[in-house]
This record gives sequence, C-alpha cells and structure tokens, in this order.
Amino acid sequence: MSSDVRLVLCGDEGVGKSSLITSFVKETFVPNLQSVLPPVSIPSEFMATVNNMTMTIVDTSSMPQDRQSLNREIRRANAILLVYSDHYTSERIPLFWLPYFRSLGVNVPVVLCANKCDLALDEELNELIMDEMVPMMEEFKEIESCIRASAKAHYNVNQAFYLCQKAIVHPIAPLFDSKEQDLKPPTKAALQRIFFLSDRDQDGYLNDKEMNDLQQKCFGKTLDPFDLEEIKSVIEKSEPGGANEIGISQDGFIALNKMFAIKGRHETTWGILRAFHYTDSLSLSDKFLYPRFDVPQYASVELSPEGYRFFVDLFLLFDKDNDGGLNSKELNNLFAPTPGIPESWVKSQFPKTTLCNEEGYVTLQGWLAQWSMTTFQDHKTTLAYLAWLGFESGKGPKGSTTAALKVTRPRRRRNTRPKAGRVDRNVFSCYVLGASDSGKSSLLDRFLNRPFYPLYMPTIKPRIAVNSVEMQGGKQCYLILEELGELEPAVLENPTKLDECDVLCYTYDSSNPESFQHIVDLRKRYPQLDRLPVVFAALKADLDKQQQRCDMQPDAYTREIGLSAPLHVSSAWTSSLSELFVQLAEAAQSPSTATPVLEPEEKESPVMPIVYASAAVAVGVGVLAWMFRTGSREAS
Repeated sequence: MSSDVRLVLCGDEGVGKSSLITSFVKETFVPNLQSVLPPVSIPSEFMATVNNMTMTIVDTSSMPQDRQSLNREIRRANAILLVYSDHYTSERIPLFWLPYFRSLGVNVPVVLCANKCDLALDEELNELIMDEMVPMMEEFKEIESCIRASAKAHYNVNQAFYLCQKAIVHPIAPLFDSKEQDLKPPTKAALQRIFFLSDRDQDGYLNDKEMNDLQQKCFGKTLDPFDLEEIKSVIEKSEPGGANEIGISQDGFIALNKMFAIKGRHETTWGILRAFHYTDSLSLSDKFLYPRFDVPQYASVELSPEGYRFFVDLFLLFDKDNDGGLNSKELNNLFAPTPGIPESWVKSQFPKTTLCNEEGYVTLQGWLAQWSMTTFQDHKTTLAYLAWLGFESGKGPKGSTTAALKVTRPRRRRNTRPKAGRVDRNVFSCYVLGASDSGKSSLLDRFLNRPFYPLYMPTIKPRIAVNSVEMQGGKQCYLILEELGELEPAVLENPTKLDECDVLCYTYDSSNPESFQHIVDLRKRYPQLDRLPVVFAALKADLDKQQQRCDMQPDAYTREIGLSAPLHVSSAWTSSLSELFVQLAEAAQSPSTATPVLEPEEKESPVMPIVYASAAVAVGVGVLAWMFRTGSREAS
C-alpha cells in the first residue's frame, strides 16, 4: 500500500461535499463555503486504520466546464466518497455516476454517503433511501459500504471518512463475493495456507496455544480464554463441527473469517493476511519470496545450520508413519502450502536424484541432500520455498528467510592454477565424463545405493545424483554427480557452466582397450578443462584389465600431468566406490592437489652454478690484467 493515498469526493452540485470535508477537518459546520475546496492532506497520526500513511482529500465539481479536472482526479483516486442528499441525487448514482466511473476505466472502492440526513423530517424516508442502496450495492461490486451522515450536525462524518480509509487499506472486494455471500476462492486458498502453517502439530486443528500464537503474530496480543471460548461457540453455530474441545478446524477457521466479512470486520482478515505477507492481490509479496541476497562472483550458497534444522524438522513432522521416508501422500501434504514440488526437481525426476529407501521413498539423508543441491544450483528457489513453507527465524529482519542460507568464499580465480589450501565449503559439483558404456550411469546409481543393472542403456538426457560423503574425521559434505548426456559439448564449451563445476571425474572402462583414448581426445578438444581438479577412475575393475590402445597407458599418462594413478573401481566393490567419492570430495576441497600440471617448472642443472662461477672468475682476472697493463704503460 502506498504511503500517500487520495480520496476523491464526487456527487452532484449541492449535495454537501465541501461541507463534509470542512466538518471532518474542523470538527464543526462552516456555512457559505467556496464551491470547490483545495486538496487537504491528513497526516498519518490522524489516520485511524494504518500508520505511516498520508491521505489527501480532494473536492470536485460536477459542472460540465470542470469535467476534464474531474476525470483527472477520478483516475488518480485510491477511493471515492460518492455523496447524495435526496431522492433525485440518489437516483443519479446508478444512472450516471457509477457507470461514469466504469467508462473511465476506474475500479476503486466506492463508499456511498447519504448527506443532510438531519433535514429528513421522516425517519422512514431516510430508511427508504438506504433501502434503495441495497440492490445498488448488489449490482455494483465496487461499492464497499453505505452510510448516513450530516455535515451540519457533525453526525457520522468521521465514520464516513473512516470507511473510506478502511476501503483503501482493507478492501472487501478482493476478499468477499457479495452476490454469493461467500469468501472468494483466492481468499480461501490463502487462509487454508495460513491455517496449515499455524497448525504446528499437523493434527487438523488450531488448539488454544496455536490460536494464541496466531493472534500474537498477527495482532501483537493474545486472546483472553473467555474470548477464545466465545469464538469457538460462534463458529460452532455457523459451522457445525468447526470447533470442539481439540480446537478450531480449517472449515471453522474459514467460517470465522467469512463472518468477519459479512459483519464488516474484514480488517481482521486483512490483518491475518498481511501478517503472512499477502498483498492486495492475495499473492505473496515478491520481497518476501525473493529477498535481497547478494552473492559475490565465484562464491556459492549453502544452507546454514538453521536452514538444515528447519528442513529436518519439516521431514520429521510429515513422516507420519515414522518409516524414515516420505511417501507420495506425505510429500503432497508437506508441499500443500506451496505451488507444488519445485519445477527443477520435476525436470530432474526427483526422487530418483537422491537417496531413497527400498520402497522408493526419499529418506532424511536424501531430503537434506536434495535441498543442499537446490540451494547450490538456484538459491532463489530455496528462498521462495522457505517462505511458502513457513520458515521463521529469530535472526535478521522479521520475516526474512535469508537466515537459512549462507554464502561461501569464492571458489578460486579462473585462468590460474589454484593456490594451495582448502576450500571452506560443504557442497561440491562434479561432472562425470568418459566414453559411452564406460560405466558413468552405474556410478551414479551406486552413489545412491541403487542396485547394479547389467543392461546398457545410453544416457540421452542429463542425469544428476546428490548424496552426502563422509570425509576423514567424520565431517560430511554433499557431492553432486552430473552425467551430461547429449548436452556434454554445450556444457563443456560454456565458461559459465564450467565455473559451476568443482571437480571432474574422468572415467574409462578398464576392460575395454579403446576407452581411455576418449579421455585423451576430450582434454585435447577442451583444453579449458585443465583448469579444474580431476580424478581418474578405471571402472569395471572386476573384469579383466586390458592394455589401452593409446600413446600412454593410464598410469603413465596421469603421472606425466602430476596426478595420482587412476583409482580402480567396480560397482561390486563397495569400498572402492566409497574411496572414489571421498577422493572426488577431497579434490574439490583442495583443488591445488588435483589440478593437472601442464608446464613443469624447469629444474636448474647442478653444473650451471659452476659455469657461472668460472665465468665470473675469468671476467675478474681479465679486468685485473687490463688494469695491470694500463698501469705499466703509465709508469714507462
């Protein structure tokens, strides 16, 4: 909501628009006013509905010669106070004024004000005028409310302007369908999400503590026990079964807010919605979903301890059968307050990307690995889901989700050999490269503890797998293995994609004599790969080892570029697999130890110092001889 809003008074000449403004500002009736008053600004301290908001009240003329000015002010209005004072001017509202607003393309809240009610000699006449407004309100949805007032008697003047403020700050139109006498679907959806997040124990009811927590969050105070019981009683009358000794159900919570709307107390519903960061369009605020979070170049983003704790608690809360895995129903329930499972997860065929139990349900270890990968690859997705899932932190700005993340130090400087030292990070990306049928897919399967399938199926689309790796000393990190498929050339030629990679895993089939040559050709084709740390893996080591048909055998080849010999790995040898994953993680943590040495430093020959010394002596002797010969000539 803007900090400066405009309220425009419209109506036929003589209905008392200027008198209403003066009576509101001066709190007394002033006769013989000029035809149109200049705009009046009401500071925020005099605003009854919201702080830090200034309201400008604009008077208008309905004379034909002032039509251009009237049109301009109507288009700038945040709300309109439409004034009438007798039967004729009331008939003009549906016949002229409201269609006129629509013709200008204006759709702002309208408050009807029956002014000069002190002149009516018959109370029944006043009631008749008000009764005429009811069908009008049903026809024109922009009408927020209707009120009788008298500028002269200072009757209901403040209330009329309060209704206008309320219409701006807490509009009823987005919330309630007056024709259907029900909350609109977006309102129900937002309230269902709020109920879901407030139901901390997920038992389907808001108990007294949860209701008080909600009240404290939205309005800064708790409910009196008597008031809470009264609310339950009102709900039960309106929605049987909506409240009981356990608490208030979701249907009861929706019914309560429907009653607020019907009774004109929809500012209470807005208070709840805005406490959960909903905008006037009943969508979550972009600033809430995507708060500012600066990430330096070559740095990465990981979950903080608070972020990991949130996702652990979420997993435990929704694992209703306590089997250590989230089945489809539990996952759907968990993602209920969100747009659904993240799109990137769907594209990568989650949960096949992470660790699952024998039934195919994602485990806690796999759940944390998946979020670690998501945060590493696209932290904005994690921030949005933290907001949708109700993350709250005691640190940082209120409502901010950034406390769940942390920024790591930049990986390394490109185009130079990495300096010695360890990288202070916990999540690493690894591209698995190698010839077709070298065993890359089986490597990813075994990384996720999946059984080995002997049938070869070439990888077309990229595959990804993420899991935790236990390092020496017990520390855990997360490793993301990615098989690139047909996108391999495009990825390896893309500097941005290579910047996202921490380590390469060169694989070859040790039982196929043609397999290693693919790695040699790959390094020649993409020399930029040599800026990355690498680990060589001889897969299918349980089969007969074959001499590779290339200029150098793998051991000699890796020795020449200053790296360890290929690690012999087999899907049947669990210990060898674990060792490979640890080596990959260690190479990513200490890139200087695993980056190819392309230009060995020239070693100084032990003979050279002697040559240099002999030359120096010879020069010295020559100089002395010259000086002696010159001195002898001068003496003679």
